Amino acid sequence: MAIVTRYQDRFLKVLQYIDLHVDEVLTLEKLSNVAHLSRFHFHRQFSAYMGLTVSSYIRRLRLKRAAYQLVYRRNMKVIDIALASGFESSEAFSRAFKSSTGQGPREFRNTPEWMSWLQKQSLPEKLRKFRMQKDDTDIEVSTTQFEEVRVAVLEHRGPHELLGESIRKFIEWRKEARLPPSKSRTFNLVYDDPSLTSPEDYRFDLCAATNTSIDANKFGVIEKVIPAGRCAVHRFVGSDDGLELAIDYMYSQWLDDSGQQVRDFPLFFERISFFPDVAEHEWVTDIYLPLL
Repeated sequence: MAIVTRYQDRFLKVLQYIDLHVDEVLTLEKLSNVAHLSRFHFHRQFSAYMGLTVSSYIRRLRLKRAAYQLVYRRNMKVIDIALASGFESSEAFSRAFKSSTGQGPREFRNTPEWMSWLQKQSLPEKLRKFRMQKDDTDIEVSTTQFEEVRVAVLEHRGPHELLGESIRKFIEWRKEARLPPSKSRTFNLVYDDPSLTSPEDYRFDLCAATNTSIDANKFGVIEKVIPAGRCAVHRFVGSDDGLELAIDYMYSQWLDDSGQQVRDFPLFFERISFFPDVAEHEWVTDIYLPLL
């Protein structure tokens, strides 16, 4: 068990290093040094442990960020996204992107096929679980008095895999309404667990704080209120891949230990910083669990 733990620690350090330096040239020699493993064996060890080659993993990270930039940062030129993703030309980037997603960059920017993209981008199960590993002792939960917030809401209803299109529409509405994240707090109301809910019944609200009334609009954005009240809160740092473990801990271990009871209002997030403005490992999300 001690040997397994040591290897887990080594490969977690490698994944963290890749996240921090994904824009740089990442050679096997450099990464094997991070892991303190022989460069002659590192590639095979990484593949055996993660179910994916290190080069494939790095490319996935870069192309995933590129996909979000194409759709959500439409002011960025394709060539700039290509160069930021480590490609020397837009042609090389286009070939890699189409091979990875099934669509070329410009086609994806205009009409992204999110469900197909998610299927192609999903990590091997063993690597996904490895990235999500978090010791319960690292999950700090406190209680706070949340103050009421009026929000403009785009209600996503339907498959979780199509959430990306709702996000695109909400970003467009926020631009027109002049409520960017820099001026308006960003929230999500999380009604359902996609792993436990049928696709057609999945509900998720995209929210922006506002002090003005919301007129009828082509996007279907409406007004709601996140009510004041006591909440348990945990600040989660990292990609959304790991959110579920923190949420499970709050619902199970923390509630059992604290003796608290939940209130009749859904779990919600406040997005403090998020992709693609910051790298995935730097996302900051406050998870709120409403309490009696």
